[in-house]
Amino acid sequence: MSENKIVLITGGSAGMGKAAASELMRLGYFVIILARNKERGEKALAEIKSESKSNLADLMLCDLASQASIRRFVSQFKEKYKRLDVLINNAGVILPSRHETNDGFELQFAVNHLGHFLLTNLLLDTIKNSSPARIINVSSGAHKAGKIHFDDLNLKKNYNLIKSYSQSKLANILFTYELADRLKDRGVTVNTLHPGAVATQMGINRTTGFGTLITSMLKPFFKSPAEGASTTVYLATSNEVQNITGKYFYNKKPIPSSKLSYDKELAKRLWQVSEKMVHLS
Repeated sequence: MSENKIVLITGGSAGMGKAAASELMRLGYFVIILARNKERGEKALAEIKSESKSNLADLMLCDLASQASIRRFVSQFKEKYKRLDVLINNAGVILPSRHETNDGFELQFAVNHLGHFLLTNLLLDTIKNSSPARIINVSSGAHKAGKIHFDDLNLKKNYNLIKSYSQSKLANILFTYELADRLKDRGVTVNTLHPGAVATQMGINRTTGFGTLITSMLKPFFKSPAEGASTTVYLATSNEVQNITGKYFYNKKPIPSSKLSYDKELAKRLWQVSEKMVHLS
């Protein structure tokens, strides 16, 4: 049993994040759902409480595309909570056309990598003080097609969906391995995973609805959000992985990630560049 263990999950109001939150609450964890939109978040929170038959949840708001929003959230979180046992960096976007954040970054790289990089680093003291603790980064098999385009990280020159998404998902894994090295012997494990092909709203443009038909047509061939969340829940809760760190999981098993993802110099360079981009000293 896991009384009083606190889990924070980004993108917890939809898809895999919502499914993971519901299962973790059912297992007795206290789950803080991080959402961008208050109405959607409140609706999801009510549904999760009903599904899990548990009230062990809180909703907090944060837009991972905005560094100011992340900093604001972290200071609110630290006022309210003194510990964080599990951080699940689950939120993600995939967009057919190029969008830029108010901070001037390409949106997929900003949300999928930079937002989680900043959030994790700002919460790190709380996480370390809560050890044994766990950090879980949701990546994707798409990382295998990825390269880090240091000469054009924001893909202003040659944007395409796969190039952008795979870059951000490779960044998730490089970040995981580097952070796992930095936290060795600190009582904090850091792992990443590929959830498989999951039927969620992630590929749908929220403004135009573009992608709805394709997503619904492909749904029978994909895992459900609950099936997609099963490895996340396993990494958050299982005693089998309590001492395992710096691994890439699929279907609850560690598997090799791409050759490029093990490049330590690449990981260090990405860390340094990311620190500058999010203004971490």
